[in-house]
Parts: sequence; C-alpha cells; structure tokens
Amino acid sequence: MRERALAALGPLLGLALFALAAWVLHHELAAYHYRDVIGHLRAIPSRDLALALALTALGYLSLTGYDALALRFVGSALDYPRVALASFVAYVFSHNVGLSFLGGSAIRYRMFTSWGVTPGQLGAAIAFNVLTFWLGFLALSGLVLALDPIPLPASWTTPIATTRPLGVLFLCLVGAWCLASALGRRRTLRLRGFELQLPGPGTTAAQIALSAVDWTLAGAALYALLPEAPGLDLPRALGVFLLAQVAGLASHVPAGLGVFETALVVLLRPWLPGDAVLGSALAYRLIYYLLPMAVALPLFAAFEARARSGALRRAGSRLGAWLPELVPRALAATTFAAGVLLLLSGATPAAPGRFEILDRLLPLPVMELSHLLASVLGVALLVLARSVQQRIDAAYGLTLALLCAGAAASLLKGLDYEEAAILLAMAAALLPCRRYFYRRSALLSQSFSPAWIAGIAAIFVGVVFVLLLAHRDVAYSHQLWWQFAAEGHAPRSLRALAAGAVALGGYGLARLLRPAAPLAAPPTAEELDRAEKLVAAAPSAEAHLALLGDKRLLFHESGAGLLMYGVQRRSFVAMGDAIGPRDVRRELAWRFRELADQHGGVAAFYEVSADDLPIYLDLGLVPRKLGEEARVPLAGFSLEGSARKALRHVQRRVTREGARFELVPREGVPALLPELRAVSDAWLAHKSTREKRFSLGFFEPDYLRRCPLAVVRRGERVVAFANVWAPENREECSLDLMRYAEDAPSSSMDFLFVELMLWARDRGYRWFGLGMAPLSGFEHHRLAPLWNRVGALLFRHGEHFYNFRGLRSWKEKFDPVWEPRYLASPGGLTLPFVLTDVAALISGGVTGVVTR
Repeated sequence: MRERALAALGPLLGLALFALAAWVLHHELAAYHYRDVIGHLRAIPSRDLALALALTALGYLSLTGYDALALRFVGSALDYPRVALASFVAYVFSHNVGLSFLGGSAIRYRMFTSWGVTPGQLGAAIAFNVLTFWLGFLALSGLVLALDPIPLPASWTTPIATTRPLGVLFLCLVGAWCLASALGRRRTLRLRGFELQLPGPGTTAAQIALSAVDWTLAGAALYALLPEAPGLDLPRALGVFLLAQVAGLASHVPAGLGVFETALVVLLRPWLPGDAVLGSALAYRLIYYLLPMAVALPLFAAFEARARSGALRRAGSRLGAWLPELVPRALAATTFAAGVLLLLSGATPAAPGRFEILDRLLPLPVMELSHLLASVLGVALLVLARSVQQRIDAAYGLTLALLCAGAAASLLKGLDYEEAAILLAMAAALLPCRRYFYRRSALLSQSFSPAWIAGIAAIFVGVVFVLLLAHRDVAYSHQLWWQFAAEGHAPRSLRALAAGAVALGGYGLARLLRPAAPLAAPPTAEELDRAEKLVAAAPSAEAHLALLGDKRLLFHESGAGLLMYGVQRRSFVAMGDAIGPRDVRRELAWRFRELADQHGGVAAFYEVSADDLPIYLDLGLVPRKLGEEARVPLAGFSLEGSARKALRHVQRRVTREGARFELVPREGVPALLPELRAVSDAWLAHKSTREKRFSLGFFEPDYLRRCPLAVVRRGERVVAFANVWAPENREECSLDLMRYAEDAPSSSMDFLFVELMLWARDRGYRWFGLGMAPLSGFEHHRLAPLWNRVGALLFRHGEHFYNFRGLRSWKEKFDPVWEPRYLASPGGLTLPFVLTDVAALISGGVTGVVTR
C-alpha cells in the first residue's frame, strides 16, 4: 500500500494544484463573464496573431538546437535534418501531453534509435537537454527578475515584496555551475556521494545561450498576444511568463493547464484585467501548443509509415503495421475530448436565441432531460476513453452509440448544432475502425492509473469552475435545484453537473465492489499439453520454460498464444515475452497488467527482448537492461579453421577418454530417469546448492519427458546430460537443465555443447541459444544512466558475487550474436521490491536468495 500511495502522490499533487488554480481563477474573474474572455480572444488583431505565429516558429526552430548540441556532446554524428525532425515532434508532444502518456522521451527513443543513436547516447542526450533547459531558465529569469523586478501580490504573504531576491538567487546558482564547470579538472561535481559530470565552459555557454533564446521567443509570442498596457514592456512580461511556466511545470499537470493561466492572471493584475489576460492565454494555447501539434502528428505518422514500410511506394500495403499503434491512441484522445465537450456544454447556457426556438418546439421536460443526459454521456465518454485506448471490443460499439446520443442530446438541450457536428464527426472517424478493437474484456476490469484518475478529476474541477464563471450572476440557494423554467439556465447546469458526478461515483463504486478474478492454479497436465503445441511454434526456444509446471499460464482466448508468470508477494512477473503473433502478445500483456491490478499487485516482465519494448512502454513500464543473450548462427557453424582449434581439441580429447555423445528422443527419456536422478543429486550435493527455477529448468520428471535429451556416456553409463529444447519449427535449438557426474571427463559440457550444435545444424535449425550473460553489454559512459554504470561496474569487479566476465568469455568462443534482454517494470521505489521478488522466484523463495 505504501508503494501505491507513493505512486499516486504525484498525480494527487497535480490535481490539488489544479483545483487551487481553478479556485484562484474563480476569485480573480469574479467581476467578469465568460463571454468577456471570448470577446477579448476574438479582439486580438490579425497582425499580433501573425507575429505570435512567427515567434512560435522561431521558438521551435531554436528547440531543435537542444538535441543537436546534446547529440554532438555525446558523440553522435546524426545529420541535422533528422535531428530537427525528431526534436520538433518530441518537443511538441512534451509540451502538449507531458511524459506520462506519450511524451518526448518515447518519441526520441522511437525516432533516434531507428537512425543509429544508441540507447546509452540517447539517455545521456536527454539528461543533457534537461540541464540545458534549466540553465537557460535560471540565467534568463535571473537577469529579468533582478534587473526589472515584478511586485508580488500582497495576498501571498511572502517574505519578499518583489522578485529581485529570487533573480539574484538564480544568477548565483548559474554562476556557481559555470565556475564548477570552468575550474574542475575532470569536470566532475561531487555532492554527498553523488557525481555529476559537467560539460566544459564552451559547451555550458552554448547551453545557456540556446536555452535563453528559446525562453525569450516563447515569452515574446505571449507578449505579442497581450493587449497594450502602460508599464508592461517585454522584459517585465517575460519575467511573468517565466514564473508562470515554472509554476505549471511544478504542478505536474500536462502542459501546466490551468496553473499557467492562473499565474498569468495573478501576476499581470497590476497592468491588465483578468478576462483580457485569460483571452490572450487561450490564444497562446492555440498558437504555441495546438497548431504545432497539428503539424507534428502528420510528420510522425509519415515517419512511422516510412520506417515500417521501407519505401513510400509500399506504404499502402503496410498500413496495418503502424495504424494499430496510432489509431486507438487518437480515438482515445477524441473520445476523452468528446466527454469534456459535453460536460463543458452542460455547465454553460445555450446560445442566445436558440433555446427560445427550441422552447417553442419541444416540451420543457424533454429539454431538461436532454441536459442531464448530455452530462451523464460526457462522464461515460471520459471513462470509455481508457477502454478505447486499451482496444476493448465492447468499447467500440458503446462509444459509437454514446457519440451519436451525445449529438442528439446537444441538439435537444440547446440546438447546439456545432457541438453535434463535432460529435458526429468523431463517430464517423470511429466507424471504420472496428478491426482495431479486438480485446475481449469486461469494461469494469480495465486498469486506471493514478494519473488517469487525476486527469478525470481535474476535468470535473475545471467544469465546476466554468459553471461558476458562466453563472456568477446567480446567487446559490437550495431552491435552485427545484427550479424548472425555460430561462432557468443556472439550475439546469447545476443539475446536469450533479447527474454527471453521480454517474461517475456510481461507476467508481461498481469498480470497488467488483470481485477480484481468482488467480490461476498451477497448470494441469491438459494445460501443459495445450501449451506444448504453442511452444513448438515459438521462435524462441526459451518458450519451453512454460512446460516446467512451476508457473501459471495465461492463454489467449483465440488459443493462438500464452503468457507464463509467477507471483511473489505483490509482484506478478512474466517470464519472457508472451508467445504468439504480435497482436496476441500485446493483448496478453494488457490482460496480465489488468490481472495484476485487480489483485493490488504490480506487473513486470523478466528477460524480454527488444522487439516487444513498445508494448511494455505502452503499458507504462520502464525497460532496464539485464544483460545480453548469446545466439549462435548455425548455418556457418563448423569446427574447421584456426578459430575453432580449441573446440576441436576438446572434442578429440573427450572422445579419447571413452566418452560419446547421444541424442535420446523424448520417448526414451522415461527409462533413463532413475540414472539421471542419481547424476543430478550428486551434482547438487557437490555444488552445495539448491535447484533454481522460474527462469531455469530443474529436475522434474514430467518436464524432462517432454523434451529430447542430450547425454554423454562413458561406456554405457551416463556421466553428463542436458534436456534439449528442439521445437518443430527449426528456428532455435537450445538446452536447459545441465548436470554432470564428478568423474565425468573434464570439459564434458563443452563437448556436449559442440556435438549438440552440430546435430542442430545438420537438421536445419537456424540458431543455437547459449542463454544470458548477466550485466553484459552495459554502457560505462560517464553520462550513462546510473543503472547502466552500476551494472558495468559489477560486471567488471563483481567476481565475489558471480563470474560475470567468465561466463561471457566462455560463450564468446562460439562466436555468438549478442542480443539485449530487459526487465520491464514500474520504476521508482517499486523497482527494488520487484527485483527482490524476481530473485525469490528464481531461488525458490526468499530464503533461497540469501542461501545456496
């Protein structure tokens, strides 16, 4: 519970700040009507709009310099046009939706890594960008706030009257950083045991200059939209803008929505009325946020089409490869927007004249009921947006029906044909997309993250604010709830909001009271037989771990795939990627995530490949590298040549000692089990260890009967053996459980590996899997993430814990291809608990982690 509370702390803080901002705006705009805000928005001169557009274009051009400078610093030679494209798209997404949904980091990862930038370089570049961002902010705001201070509102009761002390503090921070960068021989800052690598003086100066230009252009775009006011010049407006932006960033609300506007209204009060400031802020949102988004979305879609098709002329035939990723996200956003639109419409009176026309055509109860229904439909669409994002089949038909019903309600409650047209357009966009909604799941079972719940709550807070603003001339009384009249717009809006709140509360109560799905029992023999057929067609031999019987199995409804997992405390840990086609793997990953959520747990995926990382990112998980898996391409494998001299020597020496290799088919394994048990027990006793499990096989007779067996015999006695993963698809062969007798010839296991590779090659297998080398392939760059640097340090100096380098060196002699493997799990304070639980699953319990 503590971990879940900590995970919810950020969204709750953002929601609280948003609510506070709404309350302050309500207080500041008490003397104005919402039509005053719209009037100021429409009154902005065309030349000012054009100037703001030009400054916005220059601002985004300067933003591309962040990534250009960062990539040059980390040693990437990527050309500027590609850098500019990825940087523009990433910053537009960051500005609009933040990092929690599909932020700039995910966009950068997708685009830059496809052009050859390594994950280590990209991580260092992102850290460099954060540094650039704040250096420029502190330098520019320090100058502006110190040289042209802004008086702080007296109601804030702060110990300072103006922003000058704040500006001086910012300048001191920048100066200390520059001094440390210039004087440090190794450009390393040590603080309480931590080390921060500093760029050189020249790079630091470039960072400050670039970021200052970006901030100045962004602030100037807002200044161009503000009405002229005596005493409000560009430097002062820029200082207000910087303070408002940092307030929005600190709130963790996406794009600082509401918090940024509130700070502007409060800080610009000495020069401009609140309704004028809010009208300009709305124009700024449109120009600096939404218009670039309209440009960035097609650019990113074009990049995806080109990247996935390989050539534009084949893009039409490859639409299915990338549209399933983008379409549900876009439809989820439009569904959520439709819900917001209906709620806001329900909180505001109908356009003048239209309600009077409707009053002559329809009875009052019909209009009242339509008003209530519109708000209830708005709540339903907010909730359904999550199911649309998760591609639930039931959400498709229900969302389509609610959009059409919402359009009808918009017409019946106030003849709002513009709103009805927007909702019908959304329904038309959804109509041909039935094939993307393939997941069969109950709507009540969908998982809602704290950020998603806070977002819905923030919408309600915003709607309450709009209702108060639109009907501020009506004093509240209990009698309002029972006033039914054609001109009673305020009571109608009040009842509509209450109906929406009741609908949302009822849905939340139904989710709280729903019974948790029972956890799957250990697999039966019939389920293992069913799994065996799927394992035989899997591209990775590691899928055979599903046959161990120690993991629960989650089958896809179609029978085309499965996911194996274990449960330790609150951690639900999937072993490897799910088995099956990509759509099936995605569906199983979501179902597993929901299963963990229903039981109050967290989902993690252990030893997954890079191919499915987008799926885990979509689930909100963070991938962390565990090491690399060695795979030997068998087409060219042989013992010829000087490079294989050592392997030839092993083969001849073990043969001279009277040993021979034999591949026992699965039908012959049961007769050998007593002899194999004796070898296994002696090996465990000699090693003074216990059986591992979960990610490794253990001596289980039912499991061994399902696989062929590679044995080394001395005479007629088995002195070494390993069960063989040899699926029928001839894609990858490997082995799992390995045991040898104490008197077996030295290098017996090397001999077994060589003979088995030759056997697999002759039977047409493409790959031979040698398993993982933990902590292998980690970046040791000074700007690499802490996880990677610690992993690299353990790999180089962790001989007392595990022979990391020795294991990789042993596998290197077979000339394998190294492929990364990851742990995808929640981050933050949850990560140590997940790692401990994974170790317990592998060791057979918590005691196995600390004992052999």
